Amino acid sequence: MVDSDTIAFMTRNEADMAFKRRVKTIFDFVEPDDGMRILDLPCGRGFYLNMFRHVCGCELVGADLEWSVVETAGRALKQLAGIHVQQASVYAMPYPGGCFDAVILSEVLEHIDDDIRGLREAFRVLKPGGVLAVTVPNANYPFLWDPINKLLERAFNRHIQRGPLAGIWANHVRLYTPIQLRRAVSSAGFYIEEERSLTHHCFPFIHNLVYGLGKPLLEANVLPGSMRSVADRHDFETCGGRLNPVRLGVALFNLFDSKNSLDEGAGRSTVNLAIKGRKPDA
Repeated sequence: MVDSDTIAFMTRNEADMAFKRRVKTIFDFVEPDDGMRILDLPCGRGFYLNMFRHVCGCELVGADLEWSVVETAGRALKQLAGIHVQQASVYAMPYPGGCFDAVILSEVLEHIDDDIRGLREAFRVLKPGGVLAVTVPNANYPFLWDPINKLLERAFNRHIQRGPLAGIWANHVRLYTPIQLRRAVSSAGFYIEEERSLTHHCFPFIHNLVYGLGKPLLEANVLPGSMRSVADRHDFETCGGRLNPVRLGVALFNLFDSKNSLDEGAGRSTVNLAIKGRKPDA
């Protein structure tokens, strides 16, 4: 198992406290070693792939539906050996049955209309005894994480799905309750080994600050170089000076996050739900 200090080093500049806990959970569920073959779908810009390569020599496959995202991940990971990135749909993975030791479906099921169909594809490509690691947004999310949508839901049973104010609902078909996630994973054929509920305490409006404001500025390349390098999830080495605005922001967010645990328990509002599934041996 990858030690906590290594994960803390890789995420020490991370402004999204929920992402930090998803990373730790994914590593705990998958338990990567050099002999494994692991699929990350959607791989996005390759953040998980980069972290897995940092800690072990396993074979890594990343896939994403959007070709522009695949190209971005390919450029970011091109210097790393043993990582294959390609375009693929979660509904029709271009891999033979039983070829992966682990499949990561992190923050994808909430984006697709037929989540069970996607989970069944993951079941198909996993080896008997293989591990499924899933994270999704929690329907019972903390008020401070996304106050705008929480107020809209309570007052009008509505939410914002597009634009800088979309918050936790950004481009999502659904959010999940623990029962809904458990039923979906079980319906695809997996038995469930572990469940977690992640990130209760959070800085007010942090989702809007990080993804509605910070991410667009970073992608538009308008931030100073010292801030871009510290905010770059692919760069584990750059720490930045103590007065770097990104580091100051992260330090503030960490004060709120310090009260959180790796599993807040049933019934508490959290940003994410996570499940570890296992494909039966026979």
